[in-house]
Amino acid sequence: MKVLIDARMYGLEHSGIGRYISNLVQEFINLKIDEQFIILLKKKYFDALEFPKDWAKVLADFRHYTLNEQLLLPGIINKEKPDLVHFPHINIPIFYRGPFVVTVHDMTMHFQGTNATTLPLYKYLLKRLPYKFIFRSAVKRSCKIITPSKSIKKEITDYFMINPNNIAVTYEGLTNNFVESGTHKDESAILSSYGLKSSNYFFYVGNSYPHKNLDLVVRAISSLNKESSSKVIFAIAGSRDIFVRRLEDLIRREHATLFIKVLGYIPDDDLRVLYKNSIAFVYPSFSEGFGLQGLEAMASSSLILVSDIPVFREVYENNALFFDPRSISSVTEIMKRVMKVTPNERSTIISKSIKFIARYSWQKTAMETFEI
Repeated sequence: MKVLIDARMYGLEHSGIGRYISNLVQEFINLKIDEQFIILLKKKYFDALEFPKDWAKVLADFRHYTLNEQLLLPGIINKEKPDLVHFPHINIPIFYRGPFVVTVHDMTMHFQGTNATTLPLYKYLLKRLPYKFIFRSAVKRSCKIITPSKSIKKEITDYFMINPNNIAVTYEGLTNNFVESGTHKDESAILSSYGLKSSNYFFYVGNSYPHKNLDLVVRAISSLNKESSSKVIFAIAGSRDIFVRRLEDLIRREHATLFIKVLGYIPDDDLRVLYKNSIAFVYPSFSEGFGLQGLEAMASSSLILVSDIPVFREVYENNALFFDPRSISSVTEIMKRVMKVTPNERSTIISKSIKFIARYSWQKTAMETFEI
């Protein structure tokens, strides 16, 4: 059987989808599956990656969400004559007519407004209409849909009137650098390089799109510091873009520049240290498909404070502290509460969380995906 994977979004620069594809492909290699895999890649990873001898890699060096993707990708795929294609995102060429499986990570863009774009309204609408058409085409024509949570399965089932039996849930996993035990010998130096000290900051990592709801935490930290003589920092890690600049404008308007540090991109080796030494990881999103960062934080021995939304209840169960994502006072009170946690209480919570996250592994994700 020949299985083709569209891995053009391979790599961490593609955020959560990139991490998903990278780990899935690597675990397929580790499992030594007796099938032929064909991997579509853009030039950067086409040149850099080596695969088992019975695998093939194919150059498909064009951007996502473009006319070239729609017009050229079907020909490249058809030339390889795969028995099945796995598209790990919904940007599927509408003219491709072979059998395929699609992973739908979330439906956030379906419910976002114009505050989530930098385009003029007419351009936004011109892009949104094809996006919705392609999305619908992907879920309606697929042999099977994969989602990272039951919450997203339900959203797709309800919105598109899809038979739930056609949707399979495969939870995501954790990379080894987040689950390895021990203390990093240079933790203090790493923290200092970001202007931080152990246990004096709350932490967030990810993008700054409006649905991430970082405005709430900015206002909560500002309020918290005005009430207390003991100052606390909110450190934000993630690639810089227009949404980060908008957040920085809010920080200035809130007169919170002394309390908030925008750190930019953080490599994984440092990320574990920043998770571990935080007071807690804060995840205020209105909408997510899974919530991998919360598991990374748990694995790194951090407490997590998260918005009370169905997917976080599903993925974290009772291993998180939940707050109302629309209430400044709710997140402020939960921050005050976690700041009073004793070392023994913290150790007990973390020990329980470490045992809990053992259920999530990329190997398990890969095995379940291969079965699908």
